[in-house]
Amino acid sequence: MSGVDLFAASDDEKAEPSYWWMNANPKIWSFSELSVGEVEAYTLYNENGHKRRIFQNFIDAKAGDLVIGYEANPVKQIVALVRVKEENDGKKIFFEKTEGLSSPIDYQTLKACPELKDMEFFRNPNGSFFKLTQDEYEFILDMIREENPLKMGVSSPSYTKKDFLSEVYLSESQYDCLVDVLLNKKNIILQGAPGVGKTFCANRLAYSLMGEKNDRQIEFIQFHQNYSYEDFMMGYKPNESGGFSLKPGVFYRFCQKAANQPDKKFFFIIDEINRGNLSRIFGELLMLIESDYRGKKATLAYNGMAFTVPENLYLIGMMNTADRSLAMIDYALRRRFSFFELEPGFETRGFSDYKDNLENERFNALISKIVELNEEIRRDPSLGKGFCIGHSYFCGRGKDTCTERWMRAVVDYDILPMLSEYWFDDDDKVQRWDHILHGVFQ
Repeated sequence: MSGVDLFAASDDEKAEPSYWWMNANPKIWSFSELSVGEVEAYTLYNENGHKRRIFQNFIDAKAGDLVIGYEANPVKQIVALVRVKEENDGKKIFFEKTEGLSSPIDYQTLKACPELKDMEFFRNPNGSFFKLTQDEYEFILDMIREENPLKMGVSSPSYTKKDFLSEVYLSESQYDCLVDVLLNKKNIILQGAPGVGKTFCANRLAYSLMGEKNDRQIEFIQFHQNYSYEDFMMGYKPNESGGFSLKPGVFYRFCQKAANQPDKKFFFIIDEINRGNLSRIFGELLMLIESDYRGKKATLAYNGMAFTVPENLYLIGMMNTADRSLAMIDYALRRRFSFFELEPGFETRGFSDYKDNLENERFNALISKIVELNEEIRRDPSLGKGFCIGHSYFCGRGKDTCTERWMRAVVDYDILPMLSEYWFDDDDKVQRWDHILHGVFQ
């Protein structure tokens, strides 16, 4: 009991943490190789038995001290926040990674700040563990938070399977199958005809698996012919000084974000996934996105750092099956994704309930004709089910807004132009369906 204080320490007497700067040599070890919460031991003596430079810093560091994690040449960026997990035991000191930075801070950015000119690391960069003053640490942390803001704990509305089925016109068995496929494969492509609600379904699927309407754990992008690895993962971009700096792409940043919260699910949604040059965009990620390789590390081409796609990140792609201009999706990527076909939901229970709530006989008649039209499109050997008219053209209306004017606009400016494209060599068929659909309004 002799080591137990017999009084409660006041706030003033409680020890404040010290602040440090830790260099990692990527040729030997890297902060990027550590998962959030993982502990790394660092020896006080090098392989020759000699003390580390600025040895006293290793002795002075205490459990709970806060550390800036910096990757040395060739990366030269702050990439992580760290804390001292356990102080030295005479041989080693133990560090815990608390956060990976989705937007690292460059050396040149730091060097240009007069507030940091007296920093121990800048005055004598030889070594690996440097002292920071509280002002220096807080200044650096402000820079980090400007680029990597913390999301405040804002509560989000709950979202359940029942909510999904009321908004997305799939059957319960289809939903269960979709969830099983995504959770098992971790990568899925929703494919279907125009207007089947692929984007809407992808967002609501993510909500239902998170259990809440939380857009902070969703990233949405769209591929196109000029989209590249530099946009997706990382690349050199022009900077303010007229040169080029290595900048992380949207997928790299989102992976870091997901890795910082391993207990939550994150969803990366890619619209028009088959419009991009997939091998050019994904690069070495073709291996890392596989479910069997999640959590495995690979060295990135640009910065030589280790990188991993977190286990709690799910990829949802979307593909329009009616776009004649697109080639088949890259086979190397195809086997890494499962494919789920979304079909028009006019005959689902959800759409039937929606239709009943509108109480509009003209709307019901129009939908009946669209169902007949889809049957003809399915039977057409040059088209097929991938070219059917989707239900989303007719969704999102209430009793007051389901007007004849709106229905005519859908027919004239959405449905008929699409039929003209489908049957560009058969004017008679287009004209026949023009009369049939407009006949609803007579």
